[in-house]
Amino acid sequence: MFKVHKISQNGFSFLELKNSDESSIARISLNEGGRLQEFTFNNIEIVKDILNFEYKNSYASAILFPFANRIENGKYIFNDEKHQFKCNEGEGKNALHGLVYNKEFQLKEEEIKVDKCAVMLCYQENKKIKGFPFTYAIYATYTLTKEGLSLSIKVKNTDTNSFPFTLGWHPYFFCEDLHNSSLNFASDKKIAFDKNLITKEIVAYKATSVFKIEDKQLDDCFILENNKIDFNTAKYQLEITSNVKENFLQMYTPKGLPLIAIEPMTGVSNSLNNKIGLQVLEPNTSYSLTWNVKINNN
Repeated sequence: MFKVHKISQNGFSFLELKNSDESSIARISLNEGGRLQEFTFNNIEIVKDILNFEYKNSYASAILFPFANRIENGKYIFNDEKHQFKCNEGEGKNALHGLVYNKEFQLKEEEIKVDKCAVMLCYQENKKIKGFPFTYAIYATYTLTKEGLSLSIKVKNTDTNSFPFTLGWHPYFFCEDLHNSSLNFASDKKIAFDKNLITKEIVAYKATSVFKIEDKQLDDCFILENNKIDFNTAKYQLEITSNVKENFLQMYTPKGLPLIAIEPMTGVSNSLNNKIGLQVLEPNTSYSLTWNVKINNN
């Protein structure tokens, strides 16, 4: 029987989803935007908190809404109205990674079965804040199974006005031999950034059958032709899929650490301005997606 444990530690609240023999454990931090803090699958570390790599700087496994990546100078126009986010990157040059990465999520539901367990978390924004004067509810459902883990996101517009948005997820995957690891994904278009990692244009990309990581210092974004990303390491093989048609992949390798961020997104950097992947959610309607992470141990 799978199980869910509730933990309080140093003023923080966590949930742990476990299989029967506790060889697979997903640890979720409710106070840090409902993020996946750690994930072990069949005794292999997949997601791991690293010393001196603080969440406030890494955004590790953060849920990104109402935008993923950056908004240039925090400014955008929607329905002929100008909006200004607080700029939280570096010296205040851009708005970074949305508004819910540091919110406290509440446990709404849990499901425990012989072959899986799941928790539904919720954050409800009832204030019309500067930069995003709309109310909404965001639900995050984590499901642990015998095959891996899934994250389902549902956004509900509780406002009387429509609002623009994109969604993203920012997991870092732990790998002790990143140099000899690789990815597979289908893409023939890449995002060209300026010096501040703001989207400049879409350029052609000539894909190879295998994307070798080697010594590459990655901070790259690709437009995917399908919904599948494969990550191959010496210890495990991982497949990320989504149930939506339009998919973008951001990859980032922090220097000197055994980590790679493989970030599925529904839009790109500065999406509220360039409209690439941007969607509009009408009042009293919802948008849902699921990212599935399937794992095979080597």
